[in-house]
Amino acid sequence: HRFDGYEPFAGELTSRSLGSLVSKEAGQSRAFEIDRLQDRGTFFIDSGQDIYAGQVIGESSRDNDMELNLVRGKQLNNMRSSGADKSLRIAPPRKLSLEEYMEWIGDDEYLEVTPKALRVRKVPG
Repeated sequence: HRFDGYEPFAGELTSRSLGSLVSKEAGQSRAFEIDRLQDRGTFFIDSGQDIYAGQVIGESSRDNDMELNLVRGKQLNNMRSSGADKSLRIAPPRKLSLEEYMEWIGDDEYLEVTPKALRVRKVPG
């Protein structure tokens, strides 16, 4: 979205109609959990990325917010090893620019801007 010019007032801005996917736990996101929960919405993070509780990790496919746990990993046993994760099909994360995040965030969210990352978090309370 780029500035194209001035126009007359067109009414109130509409907010987005879809909710957020919010992390329940702090830790490193797991590929197995992202693969298992992909039907809940579009993720902004990749597997192996550090996340924290309250961080918005994606956009929900529904109109309400959902808390997800991407940190929990599957239990390994004699029949399944950690190498079995190579067959997972994970959609690439949706990458947004600063301007896109500013447009996307809701009234109950903060945008964290650091030199290395852009993250959204839910306002506590």
